[in-house]
Amino acid sequence: MGARMRWSEHAIWWHVYPLGFTGAEREALPPSAPPVPRLAGLADWLDYLVELGCNGLALGPVFASETHGYDTLDHFRVDPRLGTEDDLLRLLDQASARGVRVLLDGVFNHVGRGFPHTSLLRRDPDADGGFATFEGHHRLVALDHDQPAVADYVTDVMTHWLARGIDGWRLDAAYAVPLPFWRTVTDRVRARFPEAWLVGEVIHGDYPAFVQQGGLDSVTQYELWKAVWSSLNDRNLFELAWALDRHNALLDAFVPQTFLGNHDVTRLASRLTDERHLAHALVILLTTAGVPSVYSGDEQAFRGIKEDREGGDDAVRPAFPSHPRDLAPHGLPLYRLHQLLIGLRRRHPWLVHARTTVATLTNTALTYTLTDPADARHTLAVALNLADAPADLALPHANWQPAAGDAEFAPDRVRLPAQGWAIATG
Repeated sequence: MGARMRWSEHAIWWHVYPLGFTGAEREALPPSAPPVPRLAGLADWLDYLVELGCNGLALGPVFASETHGYDTLDHFRVDPRLGTEDDLLRLLDQASARGVRVLLDGVFNHVGRGFPHTSLLRRDPDADGGFATFEGHHRLVALDHDQPAVADYVTDVMTHWLARGIDGWRLDAAYAVPLPFWRTVTDRVRARFPEAWLVGEVIHGDYPAFVQQGGLDSVTQYELWKAVWSSLNDRNLFELAWALDRHNALLDAFVPQTFLGNHDVTRLASRLTDERHLAHALVILLTTAGVPSVYSGDEQAFRGIKEDREGGDDAVRPAFPSHPRDLAPHGLPLYRLHQLLIGLRRRHPWLVHARTTVATLTNTALTYTLTDPADARHTLAVALNLADAPADLALPHANWQPAAGDAEFAPDRVRLPAQGWAIATG
């Protein structure tokens, strides 16, 4: 396949919000309270994520904070609600023994109001408390990214934990941080850890600039996320087709991090107006180029609606049972579908870079092909039907062989049942 693929291009992440997942207290423990080793409980889920087909554990905030983890107080100390540094290092060792990479969540745009290094904060004499805040949140105080000392601090944090065995960083609210700051930090980090994978949370804006100017490896592909659920709900696959074309253009600059859910958004099973479309959404995610992640619980059709209020994230960040065997059985069919489609993606690793070409497009029907830009002999066809009647759709001429789903393939056609989907190899 040409040049050697980086480890990150083989990654499929299982994303966990630890404070919620482990049922931790909503607020920091009193200073006199002993740490609670809740991170140890995540070890029981490592085999689960491997059996799902994933090989990466993307952890939400694990550092000492005031409440939800994004109001950090000490980036060098594990939150006592989750345990100690030894508990985290033990989890890293247990993950490594299974071939599982670990990503940490770095909150470097802002900190909690009780952050002790006040000299690193951005002052605003007109603001309540004298410091600038993040998007108007009083308890989230902005770091001063114009200060060289802040770049030194962030670099020290990132290299500290990379030296202890993590494999990369998700950079929270990366869109709010100046690109020259990111470039300074990423250059320093890569000088010591060239294999580290750095992905920025970017909701909208110039995605490629964060890679080309900021030095990140990837950014979160919110454009595709929105297009998937919106086009399925509206039965408007033209929106999805536009987003797939846009996705092709992004691939010329970097490989985006793709997802159907995360700790900040309403769960897909609650977002979709028709749960039959969960399968269509998953097919899109796992056939489209990118580095995909699965938000823990989405593979079990968990529900949860994010609300714009204090505590409004709780429904999408629930506590999980202590062991996978205690999950409710109704989520098993979707779990099995994840296994099937992740397995298919593993058999076609070139999909991480694949370019998408739409063949047939109506409001409720879509066929597209995926081609390896390095070897045109590698190709897949995908067909989606959102209608409540069968669909007969055109495909480019090839010797199509069914790989997943329910359909009848001919050299230039595919016949799908109502609400059907299918994947074929060429």
